[in-house]
Amino acid sequence: MPTSFTVVPVEAQGEERQRDEQQREEEDEGDERDRGTGDGIARESSPFINCAELGRGSMYEGKNMALFEEEMDSNPMVSSLLNKLANYTNLTQGVVEHEADEDSKRKEVKGPRMGTFIGVYLPCLQNILGVILFLRLTWIVGTAGVLESFIIVFMCCACTMLTAISMSAIATNGVVPAGGSYYMISRSLGPEFGGAVGLCFYLGTTFAGAMYILGTIEILLTYISPSAAIFKVADAGEETEAMLNNMRVYGTCIVILMAIVVFVGVKYVNKLALVFLACVILSIIAIYAGVIKTAFDPPDFPICLLGNRTLSKRSFDVCAKFTESNNETKTTPLWLLFCDSSLLNATCDDYFSLNNVTEIQGIPGIMSGVLTDNLWSAYSEKGSIVEKKDQPSVAGSEESKMGGLPYVFTDIMTYFTMLVGIYFPSVTGIMAGSNRSGDLKDAQKSIPTGTILAISTTSFIYLSCIVLFGACIEGVILRDKFGEAVNGNLVVGTLAWPSPWVIVIGSFFSTCGAGLQSLTGAPRLLQAIARDGIVPFIQIFGHGKANGEPTWALLLTVGICEIGILIASLDSVAPILSMFFLMCYMFVNLACAVQTLLRTPNWRPRFKYYHWTLSFVGMSLCLALMFICSWYYALIAMLIAGCIYKYIEYRGAEKEWGDGIRGLSLNAARYALLRVEDGPPHTKNWRPQLLVLLNLDNEQLVKHPRLLSFTSQLKAGKGLTIVGSVLQGIYLDKCTETHKAEENVKALMGVEKTKGFCQIVVSPNFRDGISYLIQSAGLGGMKHNTVLMAWPQSWKQAENRFSWKNFVDTVRETTSAQQALLVAKNIDLFPTNQERFTEGNIDVWWIVHDGGMLMLLPFLLRQHKVWRKCKMRIFTVAQMDDNSIQMKKDLQMFLYHLRLNAQVEVVEMFENDISAFTYEKTLMMEQRSQMLKQMQLSKNEREREAQLIHDKNTAPRSAPAVEASVAVAVPEKVQMTWTKEKFVAEKHKNKDSNVSGFKDIFNMKPEWENLNQSNVRRMHTAVKLNGVVLNKSQHAQLVLLNMPGPPKNRKGDENYMEFLEVLTEGLDRVLLVRGSGREVITIYS
Repeated sequence: MPTSFTVVPVEAQGEERQRDEQQREEEDEGDERDRGTGDGIARESSPFINCAELGRGSMYEGKNMALFEEEMDSNPMVSSLLNKLANYTNLTQGVVEHEADEDSKRKEVKGPRMGTFIGVYLPCLQNILGVILFLRLTWIVGTAGVLESFIIVFMCCACTMLTAISMSAIATNGVVPAGGSYYMISRSLGPEFGGAVGLCFYLGTTFAGAMYILGTIEILLTYISPSAAIFKVADAGEETEAMLNNMRVYGTCIVILMAIVVFVGVKYVNKLALVFLACVILSIIAIYAGVIKTAFDPPDFPICLLGNRTLSKRSFDVCAKFTESNNETKTTPLWLLFCDSSLLNATCDDYFSLNNVTEIQGIPGIMSGVLTDNLWSAYSEKGSIVEKKDQPSVAGSEESKMGGLPYVFTDIMTYFTMLVGIYFPSVTGIMAGSNRSGDLKDAQKSIPTGTILAISTTSFIYLSCIVLFGACIEGVILRDKFGEAVNGNLVVGTLAWPSPWVIVIGSFFSTCGAGLQSLTGAPRLLQAIARDGIVPFIQIFGHGKANGEPTWALLLTVGICEIGILIASLDSVAPILSMFFLMCYMFVNLACAVQTLLRTPNWRPRFKYYHWTLSFVGMSLCLALMFICSWYYALIAMLIAGCIYKYIEYRGAEKEWGDGIRGLSLNAARYALLRVEDGPPHTKNWRPQLLVLLNLDNEQLVKHPRLLSFTSQLKAGKGLTIVGSVLQGIYLDKCTETHKAEENVKALMGVEKTKGFCQIVVSPNFRDGISYLIQSAGLGGMKHNTVLMAWPQSWKQAENRFSWKNFVDTVRETTSAQQALLVAKNIDLFPTNQERFTEGNIDVWWIVHDGGMLMLLPFLLRQHKVWRKCKMRIFTVAQMDDNSIQMKKDLQMFLYHLRLNAQVEVVEMFENDISAFTYEKTLMMEQRSQMLKQMQLSKNEREREAQLIHDKNTAPRSAPAVEASVAVAVPEKVQMTWTKEKFVAEKHKNKDSNVSGFKDIFNMKPEWENLNQSNVRRMHTAVKLNGVVLNKSQHAQLVLLNMPGPPKNRKGDENYMEFLEVLTEGLDRVLLVRGSGREVITIYS
C-alpha cells in the first residue's frame, strides 16, 4: 500500500479536477501528434529528451510553487515527468504492424505482454536451429571427423555466447526500441559504424533468406519429390549443373511467392512461426529418440560397397554382381552398370572385376564402436569417390571411365576453413530476442536470460549431435551429402524415429518458416536504417504502405535475395552471410568493450556478468572466424562496410546519439592533450596554429570572408585553427547575438572549407575582448602560436571599432605572448579557394631574421591549388659594409639546406639624402597627430578633420613628387656589387650632398627643423624601402614583408600606423609577418 499521498483542499478540488481533465486532453493530443509524425525511432519520444515540451501543457499554476515560476518555462513538474514515464512505451512509432486491429482506431498503444520464454527463448531457438542442422551437419561430421567438428562448433558457439553477453550488457543499458542490433550498434558506436554495420546485417539477413529458400528446394527436389525436377540429367556427370538450374528456377518462383505472402499477410507469417518452431523441436526429438533406439534396435539401412568404394543405390536394388536362382547364375542390374553386357564373360570395369561387392549396415548403432572410426577427418578433392578407410580393396589399372559409374562422388573440395564458413550460419539468429525488444514485458530482464539460455540449449544440441552422429552412423554415409547410398534418403532422417519422413517434413517447414521470417525482418531493418536518415541514397526505402509496411524495402530485399538464389549453391551462399553476421557480431563486442573501457556515466547495464576482456575475446574470435571462413569474402565484406562508413562520414552524419566513438575520441583527445602539454613542439614539428581574428558587422556577418579563404589555403586542413571574434557589450544582453554570430561564422567556415573551431567573446570593449582571445583561446598544448588578422583599412577614423589603438595593442600583446603575427593588407583582393594562379611570384622581403616564418609561409601556401604554380622569390637587403655576392651565395646555400626552391636576389641600399617628400610626409603626420590630441572635436568634426589631413597627406604624391621620390630612391642608386673605389666615391659624394642638401632643404622650409628626427628617419626608411619593393615586386601575386615592431613609447603609436601604411603603399596583396622569437624552420632532418 503506498504511503505517500497529497491532501487537496475542498475549495480547490473542483478547480483541480478541471485542470487535470484539461491536462489529460492536452497530453492525449500530444500523444496523437507523436504517433502520427514519428519516424520509427522511439528515442525521439523519450521523456528524458523532450521533457521541456511535455511539461508546458501541464504547468502547475498554483501558488505553492511560486518560487520556481521562472523554471516552469523550460522544465516540467516532476509529477508531469513521472506521469509521462508511466505511460511511456518503447514500441516503434509510425509503423503499425499487420497484427494491429486495422479497423479500430485505438488511441493507446497496446502494452507489451510477452515474457522471456515466448518473447526471446523460442524465437532464438527457431532462428538458430535450422537448415544446416538437417542438411549439412552429418556431412560436416563425416568430412571433418568428430574432433574437428567439435572444434568448429565450439568456436562458433563460443563466438555467439560472447557476443550474447556483450549484447545483453548493451540491451540492458536503457530502453532498446525495435531495430535490435542495428539500434544497439549505431547508438553505441555512432552513425558511421551504425550505418555500415546495419547495412551489413541487413545483407546478411537477406542472404540468409536466400540460403533458407535454397535449403527448402534441396529438400523438395532431393528427398520429397525428385521427379519434380524441370532439368533432367541427360548424361552422366551433369547432375550438379542440372540441380543448380532447378534451384534457380524453383528458387525464383518461391522467393516471389514468399514476397507476396509477406506483402499481403504478415500476420499469417507471425502466427505460423510457432507451427514452424514445433516442426523443428519435433524433428530434434525424433533424432534423439532414434539415437536411443539404435542402442538396442538399429534401423536397417544397408549400404553397398565395391571394394572400399561406396555405391549409389539410385540405379540398382540388389547389392551383388549376380544372383543364384533355380541353380542358374544371373547377372544383376549392378553388373550391367560396370560391364558391356549381361553375360558372365562380358568385358567389365577393371576395378569391378578385381573387387568384391559387400553390404554393411549404414547405421550400426551407438554401441557399435563406430565412433573411433569417425574421430578423424577425411577431406577430399572435388569429384573423388567416397571410400571406407579400413575396407580391403584392389586398385584397378585404368580408372578413366569413373564418371559414368554408380559411385558416390564428392561435389566440392573440402577443407577445415570451408566447413567453418558453411557451418557458422547455423549459430546465427541470436539477435531474434533483441529485435523483439519492443514487444517484451521486461526487455532488460528477458533479453539476457532468454538469449543466453537459447544459445546454451542450441550449443548443447549441436555438440551432442556431433558426438551422436559420429557414434551411430557409418563414416561413408556421413560423407554422403545427398544420401545416395541410402536410396536418396536424408542422412539424418535415416537415424530418426519413428520415420525419416518426420525429419524431411519438419526440416522442409522449418526452412520455409525461416525464409519467410528473413523476408519479413530484413525489410524492417532496412526501413529503420533509412528512417534514421544517415545513408541518404536509401532514404526512399523508409517509405511504405499507409500502415507502415516497408513496400520499397521488401522489393529491394527480394532483388538481393534473388542474387543468392542465382548462385544456387547452399554451400556457396553460406560463407557470404557468415561474413556479414560475423562483422555485425564483431561490432557488438566492440561496442560493449568501448563503453566499458570508457566508463561513461550513462553506462549502467542491469546485466552485470560482462567484462571488457570477454568482449575483446569475442571481437577477436569474430575477426579470426571471418578470415578462417574465407579471407577474400572477409576483405570484400570489410571493403563494403568501409565504403559505407566513408560515405556516411563524407555526407556528414549529423547525428548525436551519445555514442561510444564520440566518447573514445574525447578520451583520445584528452590523452593527446596531456602528452602535448609536456613541452613546446620541436622545430621540425612546428606549424602555424592560427587564431584568426574576424570582424563582424551589425548583422553579425563576417566583413572579410577572404580571410577565411586565406586561412584554408595556408593550413590545408592541417593543425589547429581557431576563428575568433569579439562582440561589444554584456554577455547576458548579447547571448542571442553571440549564438547568431557563431552560426554565421561556422557556416562561412563550412563554405570556405576551414577546418577548426569557432570562439565568440563578449566584452565591454573590443580591446579587452581581443586580449581575452589571445590569452585564453585553445586548450592545454593545443593553443595557437600565430595570430592572423586583417589590416584595419579605415584606421584613421577614430570611432572605427578596430581603430589604430586596438591594432597596435594587439601587435604588442602577440609579442608579449611570444606569438607570431600575420597581417593581411588589402584582404579583399586575396584569391578565393576557387581561383587558380597560373603564373606569378610570391615575393619574400627578408629584412630581419624572424625565426624563418618568411621562408615557411610561402612553402605552405604553395601546397594549395591556388598558389601551386606561383614561384617563390626571396629578396634581402645589403648595407654598404656587406659583401653582396657572398650574401647571395650564402642565402642560396641556406635555402638548399632548407630544401626550398626559390630565386635569390640581394638588393643594395645606401644612406642617401632624406628627400623633401619624406620631410613633408613626416610633418603632415605630426601635425595631424598634434591636432587630434589637442583639439576637443566633436565626432563629426573629428572625422572631417581626419579626412582633410588624409587628403593633404596624399596630395604630395601627385605626379612630380612621386617621380622625384622614386627617382631618388630607386633607379640609378641601386648597385649589385660594392667595390672599394665605388664605396669611397659614394661616401664622399654622400657627405657633400648631405651637407648641401640639408642646407638647401632647411633654407626652403625652416619649420622642418622642429621635426622629431627619429620619425624622420623612420619615414625615410619606409619611403625608401617602399620604393625598392615597388620596383621589384609591384606585379607579384603576394608580397611578404617583415613587420616592424611598434615603438616602445606609446605616444608614437599613431605614427607607427603611418609608417606601415607608407611601407606597403602601392602593393596589391601584402602579408606583414612578425615572428614569435623562436626558430620555426630547420636545416636538420
